[in-house]
Amino acid sequence: MAKSAKQIQEDITNKIIESLKQGTIPWRKPWSTSPNCGAPTNLVSGKRYRGINPLLLELHRHENDYHSKWYATWNQWRDLGANVMRRPNDVAPGEWGAGIIFYAPIKRTKEDPRTGEEVEVNFPMLKQYSVFNAEQVELPDNLQHLADVEPESKKSEFIDFAPAEAAIRATGATILCGGDRCFYSPSTDHIQMVKKHRFEFEKEFYAALLHELSHWSEKRCDWTGSYAEGELRAEMAAAFMCAE
Repeated sequence: MAKSAKQIQEDITNKIIESLKQGTIPWRKPWSTSPNCGAPTNLVSGKRYRGINPLLLELHRHENDYHSKWYATWNQWRDLGANVMRRPNDVAPGEWGAGIIFYAPIKRTKEDPRTGEEVEVNFPMLKQYSVFNAEQVELPDNLQHLADVEPESKKSEFIDFAPAEAAIRATGATILCGGDRCFYSPSTDHIQMVKKHRFEFEKEFYAALLHELSHWSEKRCDWTGSYAEGELRAEMAAAFMCAE
């Protein structure tokens, strides 16, 4: 049974709220990626997804640790000679693809009850359908280049800022570098950072790391509060430290 527009809106809102609670901020990313990474894009049209869809697809990539920007429907992948992989057993039916929204204004004629004349009215059509990331697909030889998600460097040389490096070392925090995301993991008590050379400016790296260090410190200070308060606290702490 197709979902109503209200149900679709509620699903999107709940998905964003849940991701934010888990520490995902999909619109913040000051580091570089490969040509096959970046804003979610339809492989067939070459156009970026619009509206709420970029956010939904960023969340989908984050949840599944995908890096490719390329998405297409099951039929589009099939027409390109590729095969969408079978849904893993631990993934619920209907959850293997990424649900996105199609919106289009529809025109229809109806009788004006006041005049009895036929008039043209507009109303929105809202539909939800699934697309699949390139990393969910078995690619033919002519599309193998889409699997290359090795990031390009933004800087040929990253210049360490000694005072910041000393302050960071003094915390004793476990900081690992690699991957395509920056975050603090409470379960493993470590900070994950994208490699330094992928940031365009040194200050962006230190701002991101100090933000995550603030989250790391919450456990040490027995701090409790809402997610919004935690993010505000982390941003303020990073700003004060960067100012130093």
